[in-house]
Amino acid sequence: MANWENIKDSLFAAGRDVSQKAKEVSEVAKLKMDIHAKEDFVEKQFAILGRAYYEVKKDNVSAEEEEQFAVIKEALDEIERMNQQMLDIQGVVVCPNCGKKVPADNCYCSACGAKLDDVVVDAEVVSEEPVTEDTVEPPVEEHTEE
Repeated sequence: MANWENIKDSLFAAGRDVSQKAKEVSEVAKLKMDIHAKEDFVEKQFAILGRAYYEVKKDNVSAEEEEQFAVIKEALDEIERMNQQMLDIQGVVVCPNCGKKVPADNCYCSACGAKLDDVVVDAEVVSEEPVTEDTVEPPVEEHTEE
């Protein structure tokens, strides 16, 4: 019977050890998640700080920062260009009053009712040549079948 007691005690001790290790692994995993969350938070705060710094300094850039500011400006301009291209493809404009997308041929915003005459749609430049009588193509007549 002493053997059974030894086996029982060994199993009980092993179960306790496994339980302790599982608890440690769980605590380490939780700490790793908490650390990752705090690192993400810090990165977001750096981004907010960097954006605020950029907005304050963009019109008065020091020589050391000029290249970085130029890269950011170029990227922002490219984002704006691609956003406008996407709107053009979709055939919509953004209401300057409420920010909603509305069909480009609307005169008024369907969301807020603001007049859309003031919305400027970027025209695609087809030719850099000056327009003269020689370069203007005659209008194409449309024939309808009756």
